[in-house]
Amino acid sequence: SPIIGAGLFVDDEVGGATCTGLGESVIRTSASTIAVERMRYGATPQEACEEAIKRIVKKHDNWKEFQVGILAIDKQGRYGAFALHKGFTYALNKELKTAEAYG
Repeated sequence: SPIIGAGLFVDDEVGGATCTGLGESVIRTSASTIAVERMRYGATPQEACEEAIKRIVKKHDNWKEFQVGILAIDKQGRYGAFALHKGFTYALNKELKTAEAYG
């Protein structure tokens, strides 16, 4: 979901989280906001992602019928990911590079 606060949430004091999958379930639970707020109060990005997915399971009796994945990163660069079901893959680039420019 591209909706800020549901599918994407960033706080410059904490970090950010983003979700992909069935957007309605992400919107209903504000999953990315949950993850960032959990990190604010000491959870690792991995723990925060797991908590957000648990909230989706709690709010949706039919959670076995759809997929949602969440990624989070804190301002220290630690990251985590979790999903409702196996098969959620993601890529991570830990090496920052400056792009070349035309002019």
